[in-house]
Amino acid sequence: MNKTDLSKYNNDWYKKSNLTKGFLVTLIWFIVNKIFLNSYLLIPVSFKRAILRFFGAKIGKNVMIKHSVNIKYPWNLDIGDNVWIGENVWIDNLGKVKIGDNSCLSQGALLLSGNHNYKSSTFDLIVEDIIIEDGVWIGAKSVVCSGITCHSHSVLSVNSVATKSLDAYYIYQGNPANAIRQREIAF
Repeated sequence: MNKTDLSKYNNDWYKKSNLTKGFLVTLIWFIVNKIFLNSYLLIPVSFKRAILRFFGAKIGKNVMIKHSVNIKYPWNLDIGDNVWIGENVWIDNLGKVKIGDNSCLSQGALLLSGNHNYKSSTFDLIVEDIIIEDGVWIGAKSVVCSGITCHSHSVLSVNSVATKSLDAYYIYQGNPANAIRQREIAF
C-alpha cells in the first residue's frame, strides 16, 4: 500500500499560473489585508472597496464589507452589486471566486477554492473556481467547497457544507448539504 509523501509535494505550476502575482505583491497584500480588512479597526467600507480594487478585485456598487474579513487573493475576486460580506468571512480564493448581485455571505462563512488530491501520494494541489450567482445566501459558519456553483437564489443554511452545486431557488442544509425545500420569496 502506498503512503503519502509530503516531501515530494510541489505546487510550482500554481506559483507560475495567472492566479498568483508573485512574492512581493502577495506579501504587500497580506500586510494590507491584515491591517485594513482582517481586523476590527473602524475602516470605512468605501476605503476597503478601494483597497480591493487597487489590488485587482472587481467590486460592484454598494458592497458591504464588515469587520475581520479575510480575502486571500483580491485579484481572483469578482463581486457584483449590493453584496453583503459579514464578519469573519474567509474567502480562500486560490482560484477565481465570483459573487453575484444581491448575495449575502453571513458571519464566518468560508469559501474554499483550493483542496488537495488525497489519492495522490504527493497530495497535489487542486484549484477550482467558485461561483455564487445572484441572490444567493450563504449562512453563518457555512462552507462552500472548490468547484461549486451556488445557483440563483439558493440558500446554504447555517453551519452547512456545500460539496456539490446548489440548485436555483432551493434551501440546503447539513454536512454534506442536501436540499430540504424550495425557496419562495414574497414580494
